[in-house]
Amino acid sequence: MKILQILPALGSGGVERGTIEIARALAAAGIPNAVASAGGPRVAELDALGVPHFTLPLGSKNPFTVWRNAARLAALARREGFTILHVRSRAPAWSAYWAARRTGSVLLATYHGVHGTSPAWLKIPYNRVMTKGAKVIAVSNFVKRHLMEVYGVPEEKIVRIYRGADTQTFRPDAVPPERALDMRRKLGFSPDMPVVTLPGRLTRLKGQAILLESLRMLKHPSPVGCLFVGSDQGRTAYSAELRAIASNMPANRPVVFLDHTDDMPTIYAMSDIVVSATVGHPEAFGRTIPEAQAMGVLTVGTAHGGACETIDDGVTGFLVPPGDVDALAAKLDEILDLPAERKAAIRAAALESVRTNFSTERMCAETIALYRSLDAGV
Repeated sequence: MKILQILPALGSGGVERGTIEIARALAAAGIPNAVASAGGPRVAELDALGVPHFTLPLGSKNPFTVWRNAARLAALARREGFTILHVRSRAPAWSAYWAARRTGSVLLATYHGVHGTSPAWLKIPYNRVMTKGAKVIAVSNFVKRHLMEVYGVPEEKIVRIYRGADTQTFRPDAVPPERALDMRRKLGFSPDMPVVTLPGRLTRLKGQAILLESLRMLKHPSPVGCLFVGSDQGRTAYSAELRAIASNMPANRPVVFLDHTDDMPTIYAMSDIVVSATVGHPEAFGRTIPEAQAMGVLTVGTAHGGACETIDDGVTGFLVPPGDVDALAAKLDEILDLPAERKAAIRAAALESVRTNFSTERMCAETIALYRSLDAGV
């Protein structure tokens, strides 16, 4: 058995992180594997693992490049003896599909998100390539239902494998209290001020504006801080809009923007509540919630998509209707006023849920088990 993971590039993002995590687990298990992509900063992580990387223009959607990539992948599979081609995105999936047909390699795809289907006559056939392999991995039951309802994929062909939070990196004792307090001071929050954090790129779909309006409506009399972690990735108009709203917030609702950090454990450790306020297009899974839960932080998510699976409402976190400013404000007030014992019980239940269901270790173990079953022809 020899695995080749295929994706457009190795930049930042959940798909790229999952690729590295699987490569690391395969290497630790002594299973030969490699990654093919257009390259990027995370290639260095593969180099450190001793996992080969093959640079191909797999980020291109040009039909001629996609066709040429099929020949390149087929030649690579023959030369290196790859038995399983695991693809994670649509354009390279077409190349991998044709390469697998030419070489007899097993094709496997991970469906990381719910792609747009308009216009249906074009998008549905284009997206369907991700379902043409021996199996398709769905990162949540939400995605699994989408595959069955929109593309007619038989349930037995779908393997639901949740994406995982790294419970070694994200754990309650990962950050010394002094470091978390120091981060609070650097960002301008007092040690005793509750901080509500929304991690994610600055885009309207992430719901930052909704959280700001909810904080404005809070009845909680004491100061409550707000932290946004993520860059605007060129969405300067939306970023300016958010900063304008923030500048007009009440004095006891300070708002801080942090464009980027590689130290998310410390961000979680200094936060009292982490919010995922996604509107419109639901998150297929969303690692923010389980990562925060693994750190022992209270979480609030919108009641659609993957959040309905990572949050058991009232037990491991809280759910609110998408885009409902009033409901989010009321829920934040409720959480801020919870007794300490109730907060501790929710944190403990959430931590156990992540360790049992949503860990990187489990994701990797289930993926490797699937590789083995495909290799055995099961």
